[in-house]
Amino acid sequence: MTNDRRKNKRRYLLYYTRIYDTAARKQAGNLVDITTQGVMMLSPEPFEVGKQYRLRMELSDDVSDRPHMEIDVLTRWSHPDIDPRLYSSGFEIFNLGAEEEKIIQRIVSIYGFRDNILPRQ
Repeated sequence: MTNDRRKNKRRYLLYYTRIYDTAARKQAGNLVDITTQGVMMLSPEPFEVGKQYRLRMELSDDVSDRPHMEIDVLTRWSHPDIDPRLYSSGFEIFNLGAEEEKIIQRIVSIYGFRDNILPRQ
């Protein structure tokens, strides 16, 4: 997804949760940002663009009473990160249930930076 096609502003998080590939049964990477339309993740391996995945995300008690949730995603892009050991990948979420949408909204509300502006120190 390019910035000119993005429907929601990207909201970077103070919530770096682990994300697992349910088919591979291993950790796929760490969440960087999320909206109800998409996810960005940092991972040690690139993802195949155009491929669908089912991802499981760990959840904290303050966003849900569930320990995790699963989402269906489609890889839109994947490229080397600034850190040469990692890859940044963007995914479009599809088939999102109402409860998962509420959980994502809580994650953004509690842990999201406002409009990508880092707090002053």
